[in-house]
Amino acid sequence: MHLEGPWLSTVGKKRGKVKFRNAEEAKKARELDESWKKLQTKWAVEAEDKKRKRALSAEPLVYTLSGRETTRMPSRGDGTGVASLKPVQMYTGKEMLGIGQLHKSNAIPIFRQQDAEDLSKMRR
Repeated sequence: MHLEGPWLSTVGKKRGKVKFRNAEEAKKARELDESWKKLQTKWAVEAEDKKRKRALSAEPLVYTLSGRETTRMPSRGDGTGVASLKPVQMYTGKEMLGIGQLHKSNAIPIFRQQDAEDLSKMRR
């Protein structure tokens, strides 16, 4: 196993110190950072206060089941009514000649004599 470089990692990606061409650019960058932080603090506090006030003034959610349109339908256990079971399907054995096995647990129904012969010839 080999180790990959930090470009494939999601942790430990620290940025290095920013280098500027000259002192003017460094000063300008510092001023822009300060103004950006001031804007963030100004708008973030107001937005948080606004969200908090709106959340506290809202009415609590009340959930009720009153006013149902449909009535409860009783279940029928005797087999009559809407939820009765369908009869179990069973093969009577009139069409199928047998069950062939091609490989391991691969069961194949055989309906014609020709299918049985073809299946026997497919074995290795």
